[in-house]
Amino acid sequence: MQSPTPFARIGTRGSPLALAQAELVRDLLSEIHGVAQDRIEIEVFSTGGDRSQKENTTLSDIGGKGVFTKEIDEALLSGRIDIGVHSSKDVATGLPTGIHLAAFLEREDARDAFISVSVKGIDNLPEGARFGTSSIRRAAQALRLRPDLRIVPFRGNVHTRLQKLLDGVADATLLAMAGLNRLDEGHRATAILDPEDFMPAPAQGAIGLAIREGDDRLAGLIAPLDHAPTHTAITAERTMLTVLDGSCRTPVGALTLNENGLLTLKGEILSLDGQTSFRATAQGQDPVALGEAVGRDLLDQAGADWHSQWSS
Repeated sequence: MQSPTPFARIGTRGSPLALAQAELVRDLLSEIHGVAQDRIEIEVFSTGGDRSQKENTTLSDIGGKGVFTKEIDEALLSGRIDIGVHSSKDVATGLPTGIHLAAFLEREDARDAFISVSVKGIDNLPEGARFGTSSIRRAAQALRLRPDLRIVPFRGNVHTRLQKLLDGVADATLLAMAGLNRLDEGHRATAILDPEDFMPAPAQGAIGLAIREGDDRLAGLIAPLDHAPTHTAITAERTMLTVLDGSCRTPVGALTLNENGLLTLKGEILSLDGQTSFRATAQGQDPVALGEAVGRDLLDQAGADWHSQWSS
């Protein structure tokens, strides 16, 4: 007997975190629409970012954020899958024509976690300690507080990086609390960092659902999963990033607070060594206007040629 047509087909990367996020989306769709989980297929893609795991490379070296979504985007446009499930901070601001981020699950903890097997916090690291990260934002923020640290390239999925710490590759690292929580590894955090000192990456902690533009059926299916406050916050942060022309080559942080519908967007750009930084804040209810205001403020402070001066 022929198998029933899938209710929906989800595309995801193959890391444990990506699979956990895709399975969460599947479970929510199954529950909300009353369909069996096996009617919702999950297809795993190996992306260019997953295949390029050389230790001496950064995200900018291998092509930027799009390397984690390209294959999923292509499958979405071809009709092979219906929904792309992404960590929103990995999605480039310029999406391929015909695709849009239509929904966001409720944001997890957006903060970064400090993790070490030897000390309690970044202030306790010895002079010249090895700080493992391939994020230029995290490196810049760490160097702002501790310019003596030696930055050690640190790539791989969450469990790989945790194991590298145990193996002594670095003395400490930073990981997103959202990813740790989704993998039930939140207890690994030695300390949760104040987002005022370590502003998260734009859209950190939010799962984004990409669909084809004009696909009314899929838009209707995922609409109940969309968390309005998260959608608003991510819109503000991604708009700010667009104004900045921010990329993996530029240390950029963002933090959105929402109090009874009043949004506060804070943005930050840093030099690669963390010794120069600018911040801007705006309040209002329109997330696009806020993102544009904060982005322009940062550009005005840093100067038009800040990319060439600060980027790698």
